[in-house]
Amino acid sequence: MDVFWDDVQLRHTPVFFLQRGQVRPHFEVPARALSLLGGVEALGLTPQTPPPLDLAVLETVHTADYIDFLRTAYADWSAMDGAGPEVVANMHPAPEMLAHMAQPSAAIIGRAGWFSADTACPIGPHTWDAACAAAACALAAADAATAGRTAYALVRPPGHHAYPARAGGHCYVNNAALAAERLRRAGASRVAVLDIDSHHGNGTQGIFWDRADVFFASLHGDPGGYYPWYVGHAAERGAGAGEGANLNLPLPRGSADAPWLAALDTALAAIARFAPDALVVSLGFDASEHEPLSYLAVTADGFARAAERIAALNVPAAIIQEGGYNTDLLGTLLQRFLSAYGR
Repeated sequence: MDVFWDDVQLRHTPVFFLQRGQVRPHFEVPARALSLLGGVEALGLTPQTPPPLDLAVLETVHTADYIDFLRTAYADWSAMDGAGPEVVANMHPAPEMLAHMAQPSAAIIGRAGWFSADTACPIGPHTWDAACAAAACALAAADAATAGRTAYALVRPPGHHAYPARAGGHCYVNNAALAAERLRRAGASRVAVLDIDSHHGNGTQGIFWDRADVFFASLHGDPGGYYPWYVGHAAERGAGAGEGANLNLPLPRGSADAPWLAALDTALAAIARFAPDALVVSLGFDASEHEPLSYLAVTADGFARAAERIAALNVPAAIIQEGGYNTDLLGTLLQRFLSAYGR
């Protein structure tokens, strides 16, 4: 299996994280990647550095003004009197504002709120570089899948909460969506995205919401009691040409291997009916029973069994890392997953 990684991703060191009204240390830290690298090395796999990113490729799933914001935000923020060490919005456009002709602001504080969904995406001096390196890894994995292989992209920051023009949930650039679009443009007529992160992949859903050529399936904690709170419900099926190409399988708090794997089987059956030419897997380990941001309770055996079932689709795949924040166990969970995948 091809593995793609770039050390530049270690430079992103977010600090600010607001949880239940308290500022806490951020969970999406470089130690996550180091733990995952340990799992890769334990399997005897050698990570490859991806080719340099062509920035224009980001606009295949993101808007130009959003990419410009990510690229310039830290410098603009740092030039502001009294600025804190990271870009963190303190206001976002409410639906009522948007309904009454709200417009983007030229001020960096206004831009930060316009282009972010929450406070979980602080932008530091190296966030942009790390996000670009992560995107390059995801694209390299997609290129490997185009060639008929399966590849793993060890990326951080993760991506599946990022919309075309909005960061959220630790995510800035939607790596899985980039990989899916890369596969489409390389000749795959139908691509499926399977998201097994414990949080709904709302950004990926939003990007492909009205498209019939990309099928999105997500199994995750019930958004009635878990991030992203507002979307990820079973009734969300897509719209227009994409109606029926979106499948959400929300699970109640505490769901362990049996219900989680049953939801996976439902997703895999739907993907098999869709008959994709290629697969993108948004691989999150935050469904683990030992997850610090816990909601589900999947075991290491559960992840291994999931890998076996996904691999049984026998479709070239780009496996893109998403969440999972127990740095003591991430490497072991990845080792179990990739060894069981066996491609």
